[in-house]
Amino acid sequence: MSSERVAVSETVERLIDEVGSWPHVAVGEHRFGGTEFRVGPREIGHVHAWGMLDIAYLRALRDVLIEEGHTGEHHLLVESGWTTYRIGAEDEYDHARWLLRLSYLYHVAVLQKTPAGAEELADVDVHAELAELAPSEAVRAAFERRAA
Repeated sequence: MSSERVAVSETVERLIDEVGSWPHVAVGEHRFGGTEFRVGPREIGHVHAWGMLDIAYLRALRDVLIEEGHTGEHHLLVESGWTTYRIGAEDEYDHARWLLRLSYLYHVAVLQKTPAGAEELADVDVHAELAELAPSEAVRAAFERRAA
C-alpha cells in the first residue's frame, strides 16, 4: 500500500475514533461498507477506509456548503441533502471533522425539539458549539432555517 493510502486510512481511523467519542454518537458498520455515525435514529454520515466521507444535512444547508466549496455533491444522490467529501491527505482531517460536527449539531438540534430528544440530548449546547465552529453567516442561516 502506498504511503498516501496509509495516511488516508490512518486519518479515517482517527476521524472514526474522534466522532465516536462525541456525546450520544453510535458507531457501527454501514450497510454499503465503511463506518457510520448515528445520533439516535439519525445517520449523520459515514466514511470509507479510502477516504470517501458522506454526510447528511438539510438540503438548504447542503446547498450552501457546496456553494462555499466546503464539500461536494453526493457521488450518487445528487438531489438529496447528502454530500461527499473526499479525504485525500491527513491535513484534510480538520475540515472533515468540521463537516461532521456541523451535521452532528444539526441533527442534535432537530432531535432536541422532540420530547425524548429534549431530555436525552439536553447536555449538548448546540448554539455554543455552532459558534465555536465559526460558520459563515450563510451556513449559520441555513443551519437555523432562516434567510441569510
